[in-house]
Amino acid sequence: MLRDKTLFITGATRGIGKAIAMRAAKEGANIIVASKTTHPHPKLPGTIFSAAEDLINAGAKKALPLKVDIRDEEQVKKAFDEASSEFGHIDVLVNNASAIYALPTEKTPMKRYDLMMDVNVRGAYLCSRTALPLLKKSENPHILNLSPPLNMSPQWFGRHVAYTISKYGMSMCVLGMAEEFRQYKIAVNALWPKTVIATAALQALPIKIERAQCRKDTIVADAAYHIFCQDSKQFTGNFLIDEQVIRTFDKSCDLSQYAYDPTAELLVDFFVDE
Repeated sequence: MLRDKTLFITGATRGIGKAIAMRAAKEGANIIVASKTTHPHPKLPGTIFSAAEDLINAGAKKALPLKVDIRDEEQVKKAFDEASSEFGHIDVLVNNASAIYALPTEKTPMKRYDLMMDVNVRGAYLCSRTALPLLKKSENPHILNLSPPLNMSPQWFGRHVAYTISKYGMSMCVLGMAEEFRQYKIAVNALWPKTVIATAALQALPIKIERAQCRKDTIVADAAYHIFCQDSKQFTGNFLIDEQVIRTFDKSCDLSQYAYDPTAELLVDFFVDE
């Protein structure tokens, strides 16, 4: 279903973003790797160039590495201009890039607050807005934000209000843009993990989490794939959980394959009630 389709994925050098890119690559898609990382990080794997190489090896038709800071309007505009020149349009935008600092108000300096608002909310809004002309040219256009359902339980605000505001801001973009872009037949959905996913983001959490308590990022990637295969005219405005998507569209799937330790108890992710 994704053969020859073109996906623009922010933060695709590692973690969930790269997993979604790799899943699409296996289908023969074109992938635009939009990220800031051009040189190896001492602690984190991957650059836009190594990711593009991995995607080609996985079966991508083309992989275009683009250095983009999604906080910068000119860089974002330039990236979509390059995508237009190379492919003519895009079929899928994945707003995956995100900043996390999940601490209480007293322990959250304003520079961290500003970073989360700029990357999470403004970045998703800016990329969606800039992608709009290219998505309008697609036969089945999708925007997918990696953001949670709008769960108004006070516990999710009381623990880390700044981070919650920033992620819910992405989800509010889904709520509004799904309605606004319906006239263009562009689907806008949100996807969030049921359990904690073992990625580099675990290092930014205030508590220690063992990998055995987590699932692999491939469950989110498989869920995203199923979403992209849906009719954009019908399947829009949804706040989706990865496990729910897999159970709906692949009823025979054994979810234990996604666990690092199928015998361990999995930790439920932020914003998801048990």
